[in-house]
Amino acid sequence: MPPRAKITKEMVTDAAFEVARAEGAENINARTVSKKLGCSTQPVMYHFAKIEDMKKAVYEKLCWFHTEYLMNVNPQEGVMLGIGLNYIRFAVEEPNLFRFLFQSGFAVENSVLEMIDSEELTPVISAMQEEMKLNEKQTKEVFLTLALFVHGYASIIANNSLEFDEAVVATHLRRVYLGAISALREEKRNEEII
Repeated sequence: MPPRAKITKEMVTDAAFEVARAEGAENINARTVSKKLGCSTQPVMYHFAKIEDMKKAVYEKLCWFHTEYLMNVNPQEGVMLGIGLNYIRFAVEEPNLFRFLFQSGFAVENSVLEMIDSEELTPVISAMQEEMKLNEKQTKEVFLTLALFVHGYASIIANNSLEFDEAVVATHLRRVYLGAISALREEKRNEEII
């Protein structure tokens, strides 16, 4: 009889991720994860004595998964519109993961305003700044406007309150994006006149 395959912590995390993806994070438990792995609950509980710790590990994995998904931008859409559309597409394609990431209370992030100044967002802000020909402060204002709009849209879709129509969403996103840029430029012109 061949030796049993060793169940690693990574294997447990991956299986729990798949449970969250298919059934929702609320269904992550030793039984569902061990079933996914085809083993008893013992190896699962060996690596994660508390289900809360397993969910935290899955959440961390999900953060990286989400970031990679967002940054896979279609060059024709542009940086900000592409990231915005990907954010909404993620809610459409992965509603259970979206709800876990943003509506489960697991986020230990700072405020939205502090997030804009985070190191992780620097490349996005820089690319936007170059694309829009605005200063850093103005770029962050546009980003904040767009981020709030996109998150609202994605949340409504992820909770089955709106059907996704990519062409309509892209039009709305473009309007918000261009409107935010236009409003900032208008404010700048008004400041120069005064």
